[in-house]
Formats: sequence, C-alpha cells, structure tokens
Amino acid sequence: MTIERHSLAKELPEFKDKIHELKMNDKHFARLFDDYHDLDHAVIRIEDGVESSSDEYLESLKKQRLQLKDQLYSILRNA
Repeated sequence: MTIERHSLAKELPEFKDKIHELKMNDKHFARLFDDYHDLDHAVIRIEDGVESSSDEYLESLKKQRLQLKDQLYSILRNA
C-alpha cells in the first residue's frame, strides 16, 4: 500500500510561490509550516509502520494536521 504524502505544496499547488515567500518572510507562517511538516512526517511514519500508535492517536494527529492546513490556507489566501 502506498502512503499518500500531504506536503503543503502538493496540497495547495496554486500557492507554491507564496508558500516559499511566506516561509522566508513571515515567522508565524514559517512556524506553522514547520509544525504542519512535522505532523505530516509523524503521520507518515505511523502509516508506514515505522512507529506504532493507537488509532485514536493517529486520528488526533491527522486532525491537528488538518487544522494547521486550514490556518496556513487562510494566511495564504489573505496574503
């Protein structure tokens, strides 16, 4: 089974240049971006079987990732 990656550039390709710009110039955006990346990496490690966890914990990570993506999208849309 192939695990789908959820990188922000893949999820929001229309904002690729804006993502790069904000990562370089907006500390708040950069922190949220790093948090999103870390959560995505944690989810992938669990789904790949590298780490084990309960289903509830995995779901909580996915929800946190979605909340961060919503925040990042809002910032991108308003930038």
